[in-house]
Amino acid sequence: QLQLAESGGGLVQPGGSLSLSCKASGSFFSIYVMAWYRQAPGAQRELVASITGGGRANYADSVKGRFTISRDNAQNTLYLQMNSLKPDDTAVYYCNTVLGGKALWGQGTQVTVSS
Repeated sequence: QLQLAESGGGLVQPGGSLSLSCKASGSFFSIYVMAWYRQAPGAQRELVASITGGGRANYADSVKGRFTISRDNAQNTLYLQMNSLKPDDTAVYYCNTVLGGKALWGQGTQVTVSS
């Protein structure tokens, strides 16, 4: 069973940058499609970006050109580099994958963009 643990959230000013990490424990990390989701207060959880085992990435329109998803399969780690952050990016960010038809989530990490 894969377990996911995010880190790297915090408070940043508008226009700043932040990098998130998601460490996966378990086997066969490299074969999974991994994703970052986020959930703002009072809003539904939304997909931010996803990446295949081979490194093909997709992004939500709202973060294209500002966020970069990447992975290190040797380290079982997923990353999200966030640049040019806006107050609308404030949310809890979650690492995600689907295993056997079941969604797996980390505990989430808070990102707050505010001056």
